[in-house]
Amino acid sequence: MMDTDGARFAAIAETTSFLHYFSGLPDHRQAGKVDYPLPEVLLLILLAVLAGAEAFTDIARFGERKIELLRRFRPYVNGTPSHDHLGDIFAALDARAFQLCFVAWVAALTNTPAEVIAVDGKTSRRSYQTKGSKEAIHMVSAFAARQRIVLGQVKVSEKSNEIVAIPALLDMMSIEGAVVTIDAMGCQRDIATKIIEKKADYIVALKGNQGTLREDVEVFVDEQKALKYKDTTISAHETVDADHGRIETRNYTVIHDVDWLQARHQWPGLNAVVVVESRREINGKITDETRFYITSLAKPAAAVGPMIRAHWAIENSLHWVMDMVFRDDECRVRTDNAPANFATCRHIAYNLTRKAPGKDSIRLRRKTAGWDDEYLASLVAA
Repeated sequence: MMDTDGARFAAIAETTSFLHYFSGLPDHRQAGKVDYPLPEVLLLILLAVLAGAEAFTDIARFGERKIELLRRFRPYVNGTPSHDHLGDIFAALDARAFQLCFVAWVAALTNTPAEVIAVDGKTSRRSYQTKGSKEAIHMVSAFAARQRIVLGQVKVSEKSNEIVAIPALLDMMSIEGAVVTIDAMGCQRDIATKIIEKKADYIVALKGNQGTLREDVEVFVDEQKALKYKDTTISAHETVDADHGRIETRNYTVIHDVDWLQARHQWPGLNAVVVVESRREINGKITDETRFYITSLAKPAAAVGPMIRAHWAIENSLHWVMDMVFRDDECRVRTDNAPANFATCRHIAYNLTRKAPGKDSIRLRRKTAGWDDEYLASLVAA
């Protein structure tokens, strides 16, 4: 008959089944001398971050004070590591392997495929190191706009940028059938080709980084607007948002005849050009803006417009939350792979908090997790 502790741990293992997706992480510590098994370290860090921890010193103190809670999930025979030890473990942990495990976990977490996947980067401003002139890390994330969860992330190295990171991120994920939205930095042929090869579609912002492509589109649009688009096939859609004294009107025009543009530029998968004209009125002051996009979609403006709007969810629902709730810009984790791995842990915590039932804000859910052990345990078991 299984002893009482064994039975308890076997039952609880089911509530932390997400750890199974991280079981393949390579642990380069010598097996015979490991006092703190990697699953225990990961669970400690995740629970602490869910409860409000922002650095390894916070996590170490959480481990000291919440050891009985932790032992509801794993044995923790040797207790929990010091903050220095935690930093060393996370600095040595393979960041890409960790991110691949994250992607596999999220794929199992979501019941339906993502419809719009917004891709954008964010810098952790305090992760720089003056010694050695190491720049702050920049994480490029893929965000399911409707489901409001992080699907994956990759770190941009000091010698690279988003142009290299985006294809690597897309390679990690299954995106078939989705629409990938990217800002102007991602307006690159290789990225468009990658998306099409993975049986997805794209909507990409068009700015000056593509030179003559942007110029040709802008000249054509100006000419056709003057002629009221009588020489081309278009679809149009308008939205009006009004709240707190602000009125914003957006007019979406999709130009479906792009053979002339393809003949000049041979852009992978191009099917339409999108013009977004927005007018914002605040306290009697009016500002106008026109933005251009290219897309592989062959859909009307009423369908494309909301997808472009959905892209901003990554700014409003992810980047803003990471800064204001998880205090990402204040995090001073800096050594080797530790900043990227800690960012991935924050994204795990974000997803678990976002998926929790109820209407509380993420800020309040995280506060509650710090006050209520049962609620904290329920987040991990969800």
